[in-house]
Amino acid sequence: MLLLGNLLGTFVQKDRLRIIDAGGRTHEFGQGEDGATVTARLHQRTLERKLFFNPELYAAEAYMDGTLTFEGGSTIYDFLFLFSINRASLGSHPVQGLLRRSWKAMRRRQQSNTVAGAKAHVEHHYDLSIDLYRLFLDKGLNYSCGYFRTPDDSLEEAQEAKLVHILSKLRLEPGMSVLEIGGGWGSLAILLAQAGANVVSLSLSSAQIDVARQRVEAAGVANRVEFRHKDYREVEGKFDRVVSVAMMEQVGIGHFDEYFSSIRDLIKPGGYAFIHCIGRMTMPGTTGPFIRRYIFPGGYVPALSEVFAATERMGLWVADMEVLRLHYYYTIRHWRERFEARRDEALALYDERFCRMWEFYLAAVELGFLHGSNMVFHILLSNERDAVPIVRDFMLDDERRLLLEAS
Repeated sequence: MLLLGNLLGTFVQKDRLRIIDAGGRTHEFGQGEDGATVTARLHQRTLERKLFFNPELYAAEAYMDGTLTFEGGSTIYDFLFLFSINRASLGSHPVQGLLRRSWKAMRRRQQSNTVAGAKAHVEHHYDLSIDLYRLFLDKGLNYSCGYFRTPDDSLEEAQEAKLVHILSKLRLEPGMSVLEIGGGWGSLAILLAQAGANVVSLSLSSAQIDVARQRVEAAGVANRVEFRHKDYREVEGKFDRVVSVAMMEQVGIGHFDEYFSSIRDLIKPGGYAFIHCIGRMTMPGTTGPFIRRYIFPGGYVPALSEVFAATERMGLWVADMEVLRLHYYYTIRHWRERFEARRDEALALYDERFCRMWEFYLAAVELGFLHGSNMVFHILLSNERDAVPIVRDFMLDDERRLLLEAS
């Protein structure tokens, strides 16, 4: 326990972590009795060394494998909450600092998303059973940040508000052409078509396209939506609007110029693009090893400095920007609680290791939006300085109108 104890003594500054090692001995780290205590048991002695060198990966794998368990009422959420409030001190340990520098040096390779590679990465996550996603998403199957007018909004209310919020920024007119990069399960395509647009929706997940096509047909707008199983780099043509929601996270730092140059070239004169993406308020970084290996291979949450450097290189106007801070925390909290409530159904679809992996994933990303550096940004991009109105009133006016029509 010498190595791991050295790390935890530096790391746990807030609350208390109680570790019961494989030999049954108890070790405590952190503050006094006033703080919350998380009790964890290590079932393999080799875990001590693994956790010392790469705690973010091996804690996840140990929980998935059942060699890290919790006692005394503690849960994986409690453990990750303690991790999240102490995270800043982890990088100060010399070994962890070296590990993070090595990750950063390798990040272009880790985020390589060639056309073929991007398809494989998307299929890894989005070609899972639709029944899994129905367990925790809203009825519209929106797998991105909701828009919470108050923290007490339901998930359904927040996702409907998100779609209206996006639509209010697009100034659509009947007959306009819209390219949707990353169409998900069809909710936004349906709304765009109902607003009178002709939509081309791209996805690299054939499973998502199958569900989205069924939903579009059920909504009666199949004549206005065309689905293509293509990468954004494989599309030609010009569109009045280009929309990308929760897709840029899969682009990768080495492909930002490709992404923004593709968007630039796809916009018609007088048109513009809308981008919705998770970002970080810190300097450029890396994707954590658990998320990178098990959840979103090839994924990366960009710093705003990386985004704007790429738009500058591609000669695009950033015509508007908005930052949503706690909205994704509220969204994923709903997802986690719904997943937990229906865990038995998830277990019937997959196995115990898979369920533990998703418990870890949902809790970790939720807390990343509560205590970490993550947020969501919206940007409008155009080739011309006046493609978007010079004041933001049109968004507010359209949003109020759309909400009144929906009520």
